[in-house]
Order: sequence, then structure tokens, then C-alpha cells
Amino acid sequence: MGREIERRFLVRQEAWQTRGCALASAVCPIRQGFLSTVKERVVRVRVAGEHGVLTIKGLTRGCAKAEFEYAIPVADAHELLDTVCEQPLIEKIRYRVEHEGLVWEVDEFLGVNQGLLLAEVELTEERQEIVLPDWVGQEISADVRYFNSNLIANPFSTWG
Repeated sequence: MGREIERRFLVRQEAWQTRGCALASAVCPIRQGFLSTVKERVVRVRVAGEHGVLTIKGLTRGCAKAEFEYAIPVADAHELLDTVCEQPLIEKIRYRVEHEGLVWEVDEFLGVNQGLLLAEVELTEERQEIVLPDWVGQEISADVRYFNSNLIANPFSTWG
């Protein structure tokens, strides 16, 4: 069974722009949408660069959840995003940064979620110790408002 263990954090924008962004080893545009946002079974379609992916995620328990990913033709992914997925789509730029032996993914959101900047790190076990980069702020792993599947119904731009 596939399993994802990750922790998520807000990013301190000024520190990221002055120090963190320069450390990024890869940058990738991402466009994603959801076929289901029911918390027990989230089904996501994503185009990352030139790759299409279908992902099925189970209920989050702590920092872990069941996750299954499948490559799909990029043309099919675009068609699903444009005609079947819930709207609005999630648009973001993903940066990858290595820090203290772990790969951090920093998402700079665009569109209706413009201004949101999040970092996540995948772990091998839930209690794994991590050293936070200086551009990482408050942990939001358990805050459902920041789940991508919730950002379509309640975009960051509408928050008070």
C-alpha cells in the first residue's frame, strides 16, 4: 500500500525571497484539479511540467495518509482539468530545496490562491526529527484550510 508522511509549514516570504529561493535546485509549474474532494477519498489530477498524474489519497491521520499515484497521458490530464475537475484549479510553481538531508518542496500559489507560500517535507516515519530551514515558519500540517483540496472551495484570496 502507498503511504505518504509529510509535514507542512507556512513560508516566511521575505526570508524565502532573500535566501531560500536561491537554494532551489528545480522549478516546476503545476496545474491541478480534483475529481473528488471528499476527505476520505481525494482524487487529484495534476500536470507537472510535461507529466500527467492521477493521485488517490485516503483520510489523513496525524501526518500520514494512504496515497496511490499513477502516470497518465498529459493530454488526458489537461482534458480532465479543463472539462471534468472541480473549479477553480490549483495553479502553483514548485521549488525543490535540499536541506539537512531532506528535500523540501515549496509551493508558490498563483491564481485565486496568489500570495500563499507553503513548504512541505516528506518523511519516512511520523516521528522523524527534522531541522527546519530558516525560511520555514508556522507548522500547518493539521490545518485543513491549507489542504489543496480545500483551497478550491475556499481560496486563499477570500480569507480575511
